[in-house]
Parts: sequence; structure tokens; C-alpha cells
Amino acid sequence: MPQRVRFAALDLDHRHIFSQVGWLLDAGAECVGFYTAAEDLLDGFQSRFPDLPRLFDRPAVFADYSIDLIVSASRPDLRAALGIEAMLAGKDYMTDKPGFTSLEQLTEVRQVQGETGRIYSVCFSERFGVGSAVRAGQLIDEGAIGRVVQTVGLGPHRLNRPTRPDWFWDTKYYGGLINDIGSHQVDQFLFYTKSDAAEVVASQVGNFANAGDPNFEDYGDLTLRSANGTGYARMDWYTPDGLDTWGDGRITILGTDGYMELRKYIDIAGRAGTDHLFLVNNQGTSYVDCSAVSLPYAAALLHDIEHRTETAMSQQHCFLASELALIAQAKATRLGPPPGDGS
Repeated sequence: MPQRVRFAALDLDHRHIFSQVGWLLDAGAECVGFYTAAEDLLDGFQSRFPDLPRLFDRPAVFADYSIDLIVSASRPDLRAALGIEAMLAGKDYMTDKPGFTSLEQLTEVRQVQGETGRIYSVCFSERFGVGSAVRAGQLIDEGAIGRVVQTVGLGPHRLNRPTRPDWFWDTKYYGGLINDIGSHQVDQFLFYTKSDAAEVVASQVGNFANAGDPNFEDYGDLTLRSANGTGYARMDWYTPDGLDTWGDGRITILGTDGYMELRKYIDIAGRAGTDHLFLVNNQGTSYVDCSAVSLPYAAALLHDIEHRTETAMSQQHCFLASELALIAQAKATRLGPPPGDGS
């Protein structure tokens, strides 16, 4: 029997680390422990994973040749450097999104990844961690809606101001709203339209509701185009407290023979629970409950680590989704007050 993939979790700056570690453990990987210099999420992490030891010697993690994978949700502007350190140490790397905060970071990571042949995987959890998103891809492959020609993705989020760290309020640390949340939407557009190249047609960002944080962005949208189709996405931090979840995330996928709407996290005033998929095609209209759909990302990534394959996500797709989000962020028209102006 092959040896289990061993991983270490480094830097717990975002709560997405909980799902990243949990998925890998459920898929059969072995976690040797976790390292963090910050205490913010320590109690929450240890309550979820009470059996995982805390590591205090960071250099020893990179020197340990038995560790195959570094998993991190560090502050976004630090993720690329950590990935480079991991790859140069002969380890694969899985990071929370966004995987980069600048095109310069992406260029450097591409070079190191090409030289080392290691895996640099950005965890696009709004696809990898959502049963309805997984099932939608399967239905597309089965021909349920014909050829996909457009996606419309909505990524609203609740601000939860008291829980946010200081770096959350400054784009220089997270790369801007389109780069952050919008990277999910770019990933899904490329995946569902089966595009291996695309361009940013237009993009916009603004700060309309948080004037006291002038370097923050609470609204963004973008339009994409490829040889296979077009995509529109909107992201914001306006989810009201009255909603029973953190955001009414949705995506509509239009095909030549039908369409699907995914109500990922809630069906407002409708069915209870998460992962609702509505399918309309020439055979009729149907509802698909995707709450029990298995999530293949973690198991596929472990397979890729062992066999040096690209079944979880191609490296080209990972870098392209990140690049397009960075380009959309860089070229975005600024709406409302300019950065640094709290008026």
C-alpha cells in the first residue's frame, strides 16, 4: 500500500484553512501538524482539529523530506512567497485564494513552478467545495445543456466587520476585491466554458458603503470573453444580516440546449439547506438536490501529488484564472471615491 501523503498547515490567517485541512484529512492524507505565528484563529482551529500538534520550528517543516505538501491560508500578499519556499524545498503547495496579489508574484511563481515541477494549487473553494458546482460540471460533460456559451456568477458576501483582521481593509494586502472574490468567478467561467484562454473585456470596482476604510473595495464586477463564450460576474460585501447565511452565491450557466441555475448556499424563501441546482433543457425542468454530492478536489490533489498528474486542476488553468483576475483588477474603472479619500 502506498504511503499516505503527509502535509503541514502553515499560517492560519483565514478561516478557509479549516476546510482545506478538513478535506485533506477526509481524503486520507496525514497532517503532521500546524504552525502559526498569530493567535487569531488558534482556538477555532484547535477546537476543530484537537489531535493535530502545534509546530514551533518553521524551518524544520521545510527541511523535513517526509512532508509532501504545504497547505496555507496566510495573508494573501504572503502566499506566493510561501509557495515559492515550499516548491524550492521540494514540496507541493495548496493555498487559499487568491494565490497572488500582483502579476509580478505570478510571474515569479510560474518560473519556479516550471523549474521545479511542483504543484502550486489555488483552492477555488466556491467550485471545489460546493456540491452543486461539482454536479453542474458533470451535467455539462453529460451534454445536459449542450455547449456552454455564457456564465453569470454572483458572489455576495457578508462583511462581518468585528471578525476581520486589519489587513482585510487595505487592498495592498489582498490585491483588491476582483482579485480576491472575483478569482472564484473567473475560475468557474473558464471551467464551465472549457476555455484555455480568455480576455478581460471590462471591469469596475468601488467603495460605496465603507467610507471610513478608504483603501477597501466593497463592490466589483467584470466581463470576460473567450473563443467559447462570455462571462459576467459581480461580487460585493453587502449581504444583509437578515439573510440566514453569509451570501446568496449563485451562478447561471447558459448552454445551446438549456441552462442551469445554481443556488449554492441558500434558496431564499424556498427549499431548506444548501446546494440547489435547477436544470432546464429539452426534456423539461427539474430540481437537483446536490447536498450529498461528493467533493473530488482533495482526493484528486493527493492523487496528483503521488502520481505527478493534473486531475484536480491543470497548472495552466490555475495560473490563467489567477492572471485574468489580476488583470481585471488592474484595469478596473474606479467607481465612487478614489482610494485613500474617505470623503
